[in-house]
Amino acid sequence: MRSLGLVLSMFISLSVFSFAGDVATNAEYFGLLTLLPPAIAIILAFVTKNVILSLFIGVYSGTFLLGMEGGGFFGGLVGGFTDIITRIINSMADSWNAGIILQVLAIGGLIALISKMGGARAVAESLAKRANSPVSAQIITWILGLFIFFDDYANALIVGPIMRPISDKMRISRERLAFIIDATAAPIAGLALISTWIGYEISVIKDGYAIIGMENINAYGIFVETIPYRFYNILMLAFVAISSYMSRDFGPMLKAERNARLNGVASPVNSEDLEGEATSTMPKEGVTPRMRNALIPIGILILFSFIGFYYNGLSSLDGEVLARVNESPLSAFAIRETFGASDASVVLFQAAVFASIVALFMGVSQRILSVGEAIETWIHGMKPLIITCVILLMAWSLSSVIKELGTSTYLISMLSSRIPKAVMPSIIFILASFIAFATGTSYGTMGILMPLAIPLANAVGLNAGVAPEALHTYTVACIGAVLTGAIFGDHCSPISDTTIMSSMGAGCDHLSHVRTQLVYALSVAGLSVVFGYLPVGMGLPATVVLPLSIISVVAMVRFIGKPVEGEERVSPQAAA
Repeated sequence: MRSLGLVLSMFISLSVFSFAGDVATNAEYFGLLTLLPPAIAIILAFVTKNVILSLFIGVYSGTFLLGMEGGGFFGGLVGGFTDIITRIINSMADSWNAGIILQVLAIGGLIALISKMGGARAVAESLAKRANSPVSAQIITWILGLFIFFDDYANALIVGPIMRPISDKMRISRERLAFIIDATAAPIAGLALISTWIGYEISVIKDGYAIIGMENINAYGIFVETIPYRFYNILMLAFVAISSYMSRDFGPMLKAERNARLNGVASPVNSEDLEGEATSTMPKEGVTPRMRNALIPIGILILFSFIGFYYNGLSSLDGEVLARVNESPLSAFAIRETFGASDASVVLFQAAVFASIVALFMGVSQRILSVGEAIETWIHGMKPLIITCVILLMAWSLSSVIKELGTSTYLISMLSSRIPKAVMPSIIFILASFIAFATGTSYGTMGILMPLAIPLANAVGLNAGVAPEALHTYTVACIGAVLTGAIFGDHCSPISDTTIMSSMGAGCDHLSHVRTQLVYALSVAGLSVVFGYLPVGMGLPATVVLPLSIISVVAMVRFIGKPVEGEERVSPQAAA
């Protein structure tokens, strides 16, 4: 209560003054209070576990401060609320933001159509037929997870129910199945060049660069550059494949696997709830699943996205760069420049709509769906992503408040000379992990942290005397730390929606899934810091760091993991 009274007294004392209102002046005037919006969002996220509420109150605290100019304390109360509404409307009115929201919704609709036509199930069943041993079943589950790259929810809804009876037959524990599903869902969706995640990721990147005055940065190009620095995503995907191939585990997962091999697999959880949730996008009874119903729409989405990136970017080029591209239109230089200059929000929306039209036509022509049913399915597929759009709007609003208050300016002045350059990426990764663990959402974490991480990373690099090109690479590595740290924290969190859905999809007790997965997630995160972000912070290139970090995963599985079957096999009593 004492701290609350102190904050209120500071608010009231501010009401008797007025200020110039520019960013630098606000940063100097408000000082420590500029940290209030992100701090409140982070703290409330830990306390309430509700990222939307946390973001809203965080935004309101900032608009309250700004609203006190001329209006005093009580004027700030009313003006702060109306300012939030204005910021949300302005966020929706921005053409880039509108494109991001529309492409997220359109891809969600496309996924629903593909699922309703049985395309995803056909691909999954085709791969599942090749599973004839515990190793092959796990590898195929992993491959399926990679194939469902476009959405983490779709991964749990499709891969789990398809592979569950096969993994049971091969005596693979439900804990292991849930882990493979969870460990390929968000990590691959976060890395994919086309997914329901990409719009949000490039949006928060663009917003972060705008704070340091780089309004025209190509966020999609930056996103692509972060991929080699997404150590947790890459190492977790590698860990799943390596441990499955070697058939070696450790910690609680080893006990679960040995018990399953010896005693078979029980069904501790009834997954009817998940199946009920998926019913609206399951193929209708009597419909024969066909692989082409998935491969053709997804192939069109990918193909037309790449074509769109090229021609959209080409229209934005001029001068010497355009001349070089015209001389060699399919060169690596041409691809890099055109893709980098493209408007990803527009291109992905166009491609998603076109692919949806093709999927709709396929469903109707095969008499799987009527036109009305196809449109209804497409619209239904957007509904799960409405929450994403709400978080987007709140994150954009928080970012605009942070920018206007001068939060980054203040933070940079306080910390840029105090944080060693070498540990900055690791600090960002760990902070993102804590926020995501507490909230159970990687999206909210990205929205809260990115507007602070980009300016701070840029300032720390400048303070350390990093050359411009190396500074860009350093900032990109820190962006990668935000994006992948958010996924790690979400991966560990028992309240994460993807963690819960993975448990349900595998038919695994939720707490057993969290307990067995946590050891693996922490281990891979530790390798990501020690063999990834620390070396990168010291200036080593990703081309050197990434192979070494993958080697560290192999070593961990080989020397810490123990064979699930073989000489070290334990008795049923010991396994239990």
